[in-house]
Amino acid sequence: MKHFKTYLAAMALALSGCQSATDSCETTELWYAQPAKVWMESLPIGNGRLGAMTYGGIEEEKLALNESTMWSGQYNENQNKPFGREKMNQLRKLFFEGKLSEGNRIAGDNLHGNQTSFGTHLPIGDLKMQFIYPEGKVTDYRRSLSLDEAVSSVSFNSGGVNYKREYFATNPDNVLVLRLTADKQKSITMNMGLDLMRQADLSVENNQLVFTGKVDFPLHGPGGVCFEGRIAVLADNGEVKMEQSGVSIKEADAVTLIVDVRTDYKSPDYKTLCADGVEKAAAKSYDELKQAHIKDYNTLYNRVSIHFGQDANRAMPTDVRWKQVKEGKTDTGLDALFFQYGRYLTIASSRENSPLPIALQGFFNDNKACNMGWTNDYHLDINTEQNYWAANVGNLAECNAPLFTYIKDLAHHGAKTAEVVYGCKGWTAHTTANVWGYTPASSTIIWGLFPMAGSWIASHLWTQYEFTQDKQYLAETAYPLLKGNAQFILDFLAKDPKSGYLMTGPSISPENWFRTAGGEEMVASMMPACDRELAYEILSNCVRASEILDTDREFADSLRTAIAQLPPIQLRANGAIREWFEDFEEAHPNHRHTSHLLALYPFSQITLEKTPELAEAARKTIENRLSAENWEDTEWSRANMICMYARLKDAQEAYKSVQLLQGKLSRENLMTVSPGGIAGAEGDIYSFDGNPAGTAGMAEMLIQNHEGYVEFLPCLPVEWKDGSFKGLCLKGGAEATAEWTNAVINKASLKATADQVLKVKIPQGKKYRVLLNGKEAIANPDAKGLITVDMKRGDLLELL
Repeated sequence: MKHFKTYLAAMALALSGCQSATDSCETTELWYAQPAKVWMESLPIGNGRLGAMTYGGIEEEKLALNESTMWSGQYNENQNKPFGREKMNQLRKLFFEGKLSEGNRIAGDNLHGNQTSFGTHLPIGDLKMQFIYPEGKVTDYRRSLSLDEAVSSVSFNSGGVNYKREYFATNPDNVLVLRLTADKQKSITMNMGLDLMRQADLSVENNQLVFTGKVDFPLHGPGGVCFEGRIAVLADNGEVKMEQSGVSIKEADAVTLIVDVRTDYKSPDYKTLCADGVEKAAAKSYDELKQAHIKDYNTLYNRVSIHFGQDANRAMPTDVRWKQVKEGKTDTGLDALFFQYGRYLTIASSRENSPLPIALQGFFNDNKACNMGWTNDYHLDINTEQNYWAANVGNLAECNAPLFTYIKDLAHHGAKTAEVVYGCKGWTAHTTANVWGYTPASSTIIWGLFPMAGSWIASHLWTQYEFTQDKQYLAETAYPLLKGNAQFILDFLAKDPKSGYLMTGPSISPENWFRTAGGEEMVASMMPACDRELAYEILSNCVRASEILDTDREFADSLRTAIAQLPPIQLRANGAIREWFEDFEEAHPNHRHTSHLLALYPFSQITLEKTPELAEAARKTIENRLSAENWEDTEWSRANMICMYARLKDAQEAYKSVQLLQGKLSRENLMTVSPGGIAGAEGDIYSFDGNPAGTAGMAEMLIQNHEGYVEFLPCLPVEWKDGSFKGLCLKGGAEATAEWTNAVINKASLKATADQVLKVKIPQGKKYRVLLNGKEAIANPDAKGLITVDMKRGDLLELL
């Protein structure tokens, strides 16, 4: 055992490229000394559409197969329940008159949607392999996922033969590739078959195992996609026997499996695509497939690197490190790994050619969420948004593309919801959405009556422009969709006869309840705080877009007029931010949602410098939530805390949330979970959002520019006193790099990716030379320590 541990330590260091365990280079690998026993120990690979969870078994290997369009359900032309403007005006009158009980009853009876064929994303099932090995002891086992290459590997020695398996999901060739090798000829004898969760017919075509079927999952209504999957079996020498029940291979030198699954979701030629894709990939050598995959993947992943000082635990298996963090220990190397893992999962789940954006679980489906009432769908009241929080700051702007295509589809269907339900122009969408164009409220208003959910997801359109400064994208993609949503908001607003403010509603503050003075618990009201913040954000950004594009001046003027009549962000009597327009008592003070703090993050309507009183109120709101008995601590709400504490520059509270997210709210494979006991779940259920949102929050701790200037290390915890990063992106168009020791910047740089006048806060701790394109720049900081530099695209500003 002692020699085995020494071998593992040496192997870990060798593969990381470092010379010793105290070296400070970045750790970019998850690795384990044993196979995965359960789904939450397995490792994910994906190409943006197709993926698998790899287990790394010895005698029996399993890969859980996934494809992003594997959906049940179907379009429902009766999903919108007609209501209309006249009835809406009458309903609002009740709310304005304070008749909340009657208003909630009528809203509950009439403003819900029809989800009878809503559907859910579903897992495909398992590809299984059974192996026969020479007699002898199994030693030197190692299972890993390289974030540098997006390759999952398994290696071990059995009976004196060294075996290795490599798995990856290639975007260029759009298939899964499995390679099984040994260092001795004729050493691979195996059976391969399928254990599918979907009903399918199996057949054999030459060297391919084919399975075809149609999804049937009545739990969430009728309907579902048709699908076809193919597995090409390529053996180097040996004997191959293909049968419908499976494949047997005897005494091969090596085996390559090429896997694809396609559905008819917006793809009538799915069978042809599947057959052609597998055939073309199978015609290439394994090395060709692997090198093309790594080259493509590295164009995205290699843009950013990060480390936090020495990683003395690099030689320790990832699950052991995770367990130690869960027990309260600090592991800064695991922090850096977790950061990059969020970027890895984003790349694996969302590429420019992906047919769909990332759902609640992405497409890494553990078969649990789809069996819950909330399904593996698109939750637009924070989860889908969080899925993409790491994309821009993490230098992965291209990964947003499928989200924007999806928003365009929402806008198309949401125009009918706006008209039929509300009697309004433009488009809207509510809390829960699917791939079939569902945009009304859910089957109940309790969590579904949130017509500003469409605005929240639409805000990502503007964020993309802020980071990229791409005017063509703004004109052709973002502005038309933002304008349509702004038209809805403008038409949806109604004047409160008492205050004179323009208000949305009736709507909810997701997914919370308030208690009236009479003791009744309700959900619907006029202008909850999140509605105000979202309306302000969309209308303001639409005005800015019209100015940049020099278009729609009269429409922009109408938006400016509306913005001036929105209510302010208000405080409760206890000094916290009000969640509702009235200072209602919170029926559930421990509730996981804090939608009234959108103004703090991801938006910047509340900041420490511009609105210090509101910032302090936001802090009080957070503290009240966290200190409430039985606080509903989930992966996404804890990731939210990292982001919000970063904005408040509370380094130790932000880092405490980093550790809680990694430990308590993640599992052995570092994938985040919604814990048992929340939202009806009996046990942990994987949820994608915590990983990228955690990455976004950690980036926010390292660099910020929402106050109108760039600040390095604004929320640096003592645990990260030494470190570096490169390639993080900023709004306005810039990439940032920094190195620091003992919390003091040694050097930093900003590369302009767009023409701009950049304001930079000079770090404290020493005097810096300021170079612009290698030449000394005149830099006299103002009273706030800011310098202003006129930069052109490609310019490099350095602090040395």
